[in-house]
Amino acid sequence: MHPQVASRLADIERIVIETQESAKRIIDKTGPLDNPADRDHCLQYMVAVPLIFGRLTASDYEDEVASDPRINALREKMEVAENKQFTIDYLDPAKRSIANSVQVFFADGTHTERLLVDYPIGHRRRRADGIPALLQKFERNLRGRIPPRKATAILELCGDRKRLESTPVHRFMDLFVV
Repeated sequence: MHPQVASRLADIERIVIETQESAKRIIDKTGPLDNPADRDHCLQYMVAVPLIFGRLTASDYEDEVASDPRINALREKMEVAENKQFTIDYLDPAKRSIANSVQVFFADGTHTERLLVDYPIGHRRRRADGIPALLQKFERNLRGRIPPRKATAILELCGDRKRLESTPVHRFMDLFVV
């Protein structure tokens, strides 16, 4: 939704978020968010940041990003409502859906389409989407902290299950020593 709203942030009149009862009860937060843990447990924060920046990463919960006044301005325009069907599907053991929807309304009367996600990328029903994203994240974080030759060795070892399982733990852990 970021590409549709990024250039129109000042024109946003309201943002409607639908979620299940558990999320409404636990992460529907208004008022000050004093630290990364507060922000990580605020549905409105987790919607505002991607609308503004087009991403939501661990560093987006830190003070540097959180101090952007546009985040709280958008949070103040958000309405969070329980969608009864989302709650039913969340509690249904056969589904365990974590559905949420977002729709942005502008002052000129226009609005985005209602964006609905039944299962976020980390959900077990989205393994085909989640595994490649998880592997990319693993490689990105590994290469950001480990020398290139060791990072490549770790990635190659992790990519070969049989070889990984036969590698003694101390040899595997030695690869992480910088």
